[in-house]
Amino acid sequence: MRADPVFDATVLVKASAIRVLLLDVDGVLTDGGLYFAAEGESLKRFNTLDGHGLKLLQRAGITPAVVTGRGSAALRARLAALGVVHARFDTEDKAPAAEAILAELGLNWSQAAAMGDDWPDLPMMQRAALCCAPPNAHAEVRARADFITRASGGQGAVREVCDLLLTACGAYPAMLGAYTGGAA
Repeated sequence: MRADPVFDATVLVKASAIRVLLLDVDGVLTDGGLYFAAEGESLKRFNTLDGHGLKLLQRAGITPAVVTGRGSAALRARLAALGVVHARFDTEDKAPAAEAILAELGLNWSQAAAMGDDWPDLPMMQRAALCCAPPNAHAEVRARADFITRASGGQGAVREVCDLLLTACGAYPAMLGAYTGGAA
């Protein structure tokens, strides 16, 4: 039995031209909770489904990138482990930071998807061709999203966006087949 994802046709059309996925971290790649050790070090919990989805995107030629208002050793270590090299940390002004990443990649907003959960993400999200949000996002963010995931941030929401992009570019069946021996 296969469980290929099913997406709205309008969203798939928007997703078909995407070459970069711009992501916020807290509330998107994590559950949004901030954990601090006694020494002040912040700790973050990441979901392995999201991590594998980001690796699959890279194999399909879609670049994952991070634009976040915080920077931590934990985040940098996780991104390095996933091979995510395009990131901007400690920035509240996310649109210019995202534009710098697009320029590095030789891409423009029409080739970008963005996923965020709160107001600081809106300038970046509204410029992107595809705007995504987890259901735990602020109401104003959800109201502007083209695609709202079923899973919450830090619980596989990013993987759902990865599956959307892989489906839209036609890579999903072959990539799944590599793990199932091509079985349907």
